[in-house]
Amino acid sequence: QVQVVESGGGLVQPGGSLRLSCTASGSILTINAMRWYRQAPGKERELVAGITFGGITNYADSVKGRFTISRDNAKNTVYLQMNSLKPEDTAVYYCYNLLQVVGAPGFLDYWGQGTQVTISS
Repeated sequence: QVQVVESGGGLVQPGGSLRLSCTASGSILTINAMRWYRQAPGKERELVAGITFGGITNYADSVKGRFTISRDNAKNTVYLQMNSLKPEDTAVYYCYNLLQVVGAPGFLDYWGQGTQVTISS
């Protein structure tokens, strides 16, 4: 059994900052990719940022220079530091983990429940 729990969402004014956290727990052997996605009302879910086990990162063009993804492998936790937030960043943010669990072959996809981020004055 694996659980993925996000935290850190909320309401902030334009130009503000938020830090999202996501921790995976349970019978985990290793976590390969960790990513943040977001979905705004009426839009498809989109990739915001990703990070490999070795720390290689990638970002959506819309967040480059403003968001930073990082991870703590010892804690099975991924972070998303969001600065200079804009109203168009408003969305539900989801954490994704590609991980290996005890007793199961290969890597499996696990998603968090999502955390609401609202940017408004």
